[in-house]
Amino acid sequence: MSVAGISETLQYLTFKLDDEVFALDVSKVREILEITNITKVPQTPDFMRGVINLRGSVVPVIDMRLKFGMSATEQTVNTCIIVVEINMDGETTILGALADSVQEVVEMEPESIEPAPHIGTKLNTDFIKGMGKVDANFVMLLDIDKVFSSAELTDIVTT
Repeated sequence: MSVAGISETLQYLTFKLDDEVFALDVSKVREILEITNITKVPQTPDFMRGVINLRGSVVPVIDMRLKFGMSATEQTVNTCIIVVEINMDGETTILGALADSVQEVVEMEPESIEPAPHIGTKLNTDFIKGMGKVDANFVMLLDIDKVFSSAELTDIVTT
């Protein structure tokens, strides 16, 4: 049983947060950067690590581990920033997603993607497009547009 709305083979960028593998549609990924100097911004949510200068533009950097309730990302040689395009209220916003490491780009057939798990009624899993299978392991396919609420993005982008 494949997920409704995913009808063609798509490419996903896989990345690690702790020991879990997540994936983003490559069409949402602008570039991958080595970890760089992140300038902290006061009075922002814990998961916002700060901002970076990307060719003259200010780009907010989000710690994906903190956003998902994990411990903060520790800087290693593999730590990177995945620069993504988020659709917010019809406008494109650029964000940096801090990840432990980037793995690879994989192609997934619709048949290899299972629906997102429904875990109780209070846990919002709308940001999970589905569970893909790579080799014998599950990969959580994220809908990056839904990982953050409009209110969270408005707070971050207008800071």
